[in-house]
Amino acid sequence: MATRWPNPLCFPPQIAGVALTFLVAVLHTPPFTSAQEQPPPWLLCGPYPPSGNYTENSTYQGNINRLSGTLPKNVSSSPVLYGTGSVGSVPDIVYALALCRGDANASSCESCVATAFQGAQKGCPHFKDVLIFYDLCQLRFSNRNFFPDDDNFATAYYLVGSQVVSKPTDAFDAAVRLLVNTTAGYAAGNSSRRFATGEEGFDGSNPRIYALAQCTPDKTVDFCQGCFGPIINRMPEVFSGVNGGGVFGTWCSFRYEVYPFFSGRPLLQLPVFVGMPPAPATRSQEKSMNKAGKVLAILMPAIAAMLIITVICFWTRRRRLAAQSFEPYSTSSEDIQGDDMLLLDLSTLRVATEDFAETKMLGKGGFGMVYKGVLPDGQEIAVKRLCHSSRQGIEELKSELVLVAKLHHKNLVRLVGVCLQEHEKILVYEYMPNRSLDTVLFDCERNNELDWAKRFNIISGIARGLQYLHEDSQLKIVHRDLKVSNILLDFDYVPKISDFGLAKIFDGDQSKYVTRRVAGTYGYMAPEYAMRGLYSIKSDVFSFGVLVLEIVTGRRNGGLYNSEQDVDLLNLVWEHWARGNVVGLIDPSLNDHHHPPIEQILKCIHIGLLCVQRNPAARPVMSWVNVMLSSSTVRLPSLSRPALCIQEVSATDSSDAYSPERPGASGYTDSSVLMSCNEASITELSPR
Repeated sequence: MATRWPNPLCFPPQIAGVALTFLVAVLHTPPFTSAQEQPPPWLLCGPYPPSGNYTENSTYQGNINRLSGTLPKNVSSSPVLYGTGSVGSVPDIVYALALCRGDANASSCESCVATAFQGAQKGCPHFKDVLIFYDLCQLRFSNRNFFPDDDNFATAYYLVGSQVVSKPTDAFDAAVRLLVNTTAGYAAGNSSRRFATGEEGFDGSNPRIYALAQCTPDKTVDFCQGCFGPIINRMPEVFSGVNGGGVFGTWCSFRYEVYPFFSGRPLLQLPVFVGMPPAPATRSQEKSMNKAGKVLAILMPAIAAMLIITVICFWTRRRRLAAQSFEPYSTSSEDIQGDDMLLLDLSTLRVATEDFAETKMLGKGGFGMVYKGVLPDGQEIAVKRLCHSSRQGIEELKSELVLVAKLHHKNLVRLVGVCLQEHEKILVYEYMPNRSLDTVLFDCERNNELDWAKRFNIISGIARGLQYLHEDSQLKIVHRDLKVSNILLDFDYVPKISDFGLAKIFDGDQSKYVTRRVAGTYGYMAPEYAMRGLYSIKSDVFSFGVLVLEIVTGRRNGGLYNSEQDVDLLNLVWEHWARGNVVGLIDPSLNDHHHPPIEQILKCIHIGLLCVQRNPAARPVMSWVNVMLSSSTVRLPSLSRPALCIQEVSATDSSDAYSPERPGASGYTDSSVLMSCNEASITELSPR
């Protein structure tokens, strides 16, 4: 069924009633015939307003053919698989728009758009205005400029499934509306692509429901929401009880099915939908229910008693274990002491930090404070002190203590000692005079200190430290919170990876883990970890790639964006890389130094993009990264679009993370606080 959809937000009020009556009449034609579930392509010839026809071999047809030779390639090379164009002059000018589905690859996108030009001219011969939909792409060309946002009409095609789901249809309809609305909302807020996919469980004849929503990437959030709203509101009238359907428009579209019709895992995973209340029971059902009620009346007290006993036992055991966890260091000192680590007295640390004076504070994190101190032998230290009242951070502190005490590498921060007296839990590190990398890199006054030689050495040092964690140490360790504020710089700007509170050890031959507790920092987390809880050494490789691009460009990946047109750093770099003008993104402060080596900088950008590939298998291991960094003869692999990045803005993310006036997450603190605007909590994500 094809029809024209008037946008009620901007439709001329004097004809809105007539148009709406026409729309309802069309939609109330017999809704569940096989003709309505026809395969693509879906065509609309001459959408409103009528644009007339062109003649064979005319100038207008020649302009269409010229566009068909350039637009498919332009769309497929775009990071968002979207493109527009125009050829000719009035009255033979042709405007065109093409959009590929967000899960398509470049080659299939180019092929689809090229086929759409042919299908449009074949299916709608000599029509000047044609809208055609294929499974993976859509195309519209017209002699009318339909690009402006004030276009009063959005042409739409309704695809209605042929099969009615088994009852209860109300519950199924409610589940579909929830999934489609959630997916459309996510797509509208996705500033880089305006695309989303979703999956939802349904306890009925259809166990899973899948949805896809997409808006043209050049539109704003408000425009996309205004586009999705009216077409989704038509669902109760058009798609009630139907196993699949969709509305495909020039600016926005959605579709749902009871089978996976898109590539890759869904970006959203909703839990099983809780059904609607059941219909009133019949008399025979009431008799059965009365019998069942008598049986339950006998069994329920016994079951309840057993549950109470089980809960009491479980709670008692849990409290006992929790109490033990608050004394995690009751083991012998040999179990926790490294070769160079000391068990320090609290009195010594009080003297070193002037009794933890505020003037000595370097930073403030989710689990406590970090202070600068000086030991009696003159050694400068950074003292990480866990808050007494905090029940959080115990496991993170234990993890950091055990791991760092056993790890020794030039590019890992060294744990000097530990203090466990008078209920204090304190870790003491070597002091880094240049503090964390973010305090230098993102400071407009200090970033001149980082010439390209220093930046390249920082990148190489981080890579060597990660290789040691992943491959060369006795333990195979995933850091899980690698970011710019967790890279400390010593007097010579040698980088040291810090904060191992979220690190995990891989046992045996295991290559990946799945966790229900996702903790880290938005903007640096690999998508498979942030969305599905799946982490491996390739998760750290993704974070390293983000770091490299930040170091080269001098831009934050998780910064505050004030414009809807802004994209995250990864996609911004990719867009410029694809256009061949990525040099324009290099940190301008590097121009203050003499002739930075452009080839080496471009190689680092290439490696950074390689590390943030969507598929973890396409990301290199750190040993190979070090080979690529150090060799001038190794051929770098080809690239594809980076993964979609999730970003949040943190109240603690400041360019002066050590400043007592603006305390933030320092390199010595547990930086998972960046996931929350509340500095006293950890945000734990449960993948949906």
